[in-house]
Amino acid sequence: MARPNHHFGALAVAVLALAAGNAWADEITYIKAGSLFDSRSGKVMRNAVIQVAGEKIVSVGNSGTTIPVDATVIDLSSSFVLPGLMDMHTHVIDHLDSYFFAGYFQSPHRATIGGVVNAEKTLLAGFTTIRNVGASDYADVALRNAINAGEIPGPRMAVSGPSLGITGGHCDNNTLSHAFAERSDGVADGPWAVREQVRKNVKYGADLTKFCATGGVFSKGTKVGMTQYTLEEMQAIVDESHTHDRKVAAHAHGNEGIKRAILAGVDSIEHASFLDEEAVQMGIDRDVYFALDIYNTEYTLERGEANGVPEENINKEREVGTRQRQSFTLAVEMGAKVVFATDSGVYPHGDNGKQFARAVRFGMTPTQAIQSATSLTADLLGWEDRVGEIAPGMYADIIAVNGNPLNDISELEDVDFVMKGGVVYKNR
Repeated sequence: MARPNHHFGALAVAVLALAAGNAWADEITYIKAGSLFDSRSGKVMRNAVIQVAGEKIVSVGNSGTTIPVDATVIDLSSSFVLPGLMDMHTHVIDHLDSYFFAGYFQSPHRATIGGVVNAEKTLLAGFTTIRNVGASDYADVALRNAINAGEIPGPRMAVSGPSLGITGGHCDNNTLSHAFAERSDGVADGPWAVREQVRKNVKYGADLTKFCATGGVFSKGTKVGMTQYTLEEMQAIVDESHTHDRKVAAHAHGNEGIKRAILAGVDSIEHASFLDEEAVQMGIDRDVYFALDIYNTEYTLERGEANGVPEENINKEREVGTRQRQSFTLAVEMGAKVVFATDSGVYPHGDNGKQFARAVRFGMTPTQAIQSATSLTADLLGWEDRVGEIAPGMYADIIAVNGNPLNDISELEDVDFVMKGGVVYKNR
């Protein structure tokens, strides 16, 4: 049976793939790549040929590779080919209404349906792997499972389930009065309570733990730099998570909360807005990754008021935006591991690629920017044996653009070809 035709669109591709079962599981496809980016070395191979069998890459050769006359061939010989991109900070479980308080007026199940739509948008933007860091009711677990089962199109997902947070902190819901007894799923106070919540998340399928170490921009009544959780509580979260082989991502804007989370042993710091040299060096010494979202401020300041974002939150974004970009530059200059992370959901899903230009503007070379979204993100996930590069044995997660992103990184804002696991979801 032939592979799905790209003219059907991604959703139809997924339906056809499910109906066909494993009909093309062993089919060999050859991809001609005019320029092929090696995400580990940063070098570019000209006139490469990639051999794909089922969902995996079999070999990567040069133009001298023998291609059988009756083989299935995808001709990208005029394109720049890269591994599928990765975003380490997303919130795809999200209401489709851009109104800030939509969640108070719509069923939470609408947000799960939004996740289905947003996952497809993210995949078609060239992002074949993401981390979803925070979702209530384990909706991200359900979305991941549906994608893995081939029921809907979307990227590979590592999910956290409900984010852990203190009562009244950034990972709690603080908008309504006490009469409504509003409380987020992951709220837990004290070392044993946070261990119990980690265990619950593991029980219901979370791949990693996310907790809030400081206040945040889009919560009510929290100061962005204010530290949340004691060191003892953070250590309990990290110890319990690592015991269950789950990595830990800490939402942390303020410098003191960042340092406390690093001392507790987290694997990544999310946002990292107010870094100083000591905090960056602590992260380098302890092999911590920094995930700074440096595009979404532009969207919030431009569209936040129209979307109903309260003035309190817009003012916090103004406070954070410039300083966060300075922290990004500092971390890059000091040689920290800075991964691609956008906080999608703050801005429209599918626009993830817009952050690449900002990464280059604030200190990365185009090569570093692409590596931050491929090989380096694979290392953070612990998935370096399956994604992040185009090499034998890896999943055939492959994208292509017409121009050379090493010359113009904005090429990655409009991806022309997307293959995930050997299936073509987009081909212009």
